[in-house]
Amino acid sequence: MFQRVNLIGRGRVGSAVADRLRERGVPVTEHGGDLVLLCVPDRAIREVAAGIRPGPWVAHVSGATALAALAPHVRRFSLHPLQTFAREGGAAQFDGAWAALSGETADAMACGRRLADVLGLRAFELRDDARVLYHAGASVASNFLVTLYRAAARLLDQAGAPPEALIPLMRRTIDNGFDLTGPIARGDWDVVEAHLHAIRTHAPDLEAMYRALAEATRR
Repeated sequence: MFQRVNLIGRGRVGSAVADRLRERGVPVTEHGGDLVLLCVPDRAIREVAAGIRPGPWVAHVSGATALAALAPHVRRFSLHPLQTFAREGGAAQFDGAWAALSGETADAMACGRRLADVLGLRAFELRDDARVLYHAGASVASNFLVTLYRAAARLLDQAGAPPEALIPLMRRTIDNGFDLTGPIARGDWDVVEAHLHAIRTHAPDLEAMYRALAEATRR
């Protein structure tokens, strides 16, 4: 276990990391430390890393940024929690989550796994050259879920139905292992066409999205 962690960045992820480290008895410092953990935006990683004196392990929590951004440090790794964070959510947000671990040496991977264990994350190894593809998948799963909910909520609202009624439906879809149901699964294309007509009439800006998702779902 690391003796002290110099945590740089206290946004959504950094705040949760700090809470978990303190909870597990790992001192968090703003100077020194045998691990410097960068919880800063992707665009700032390279500049912040360049300003750190070589010596300790240096790591970032970005999903898409390559390890080369941590130059000139050679004792480096990355650990990306595959989770979405709320600023006030605290350390419990790590519980049950996975994390992508990248490192260039056995020592780096071992250090990353130790950090994952402390944070309560289930780590899996990710090649550095696959990071952007992996992060695209994570973004589809998380970010586009927000887009889909907001689009669906608009349609229910315009129909006079409560948008919050969608939430148990969405949760049950996950709990059911993403088993596809509904008109596309049944091949009921008359219903799909009726959907398109209603959307074209009441929310025409959503028609292209519905068509694209319907085609992807059909395949």
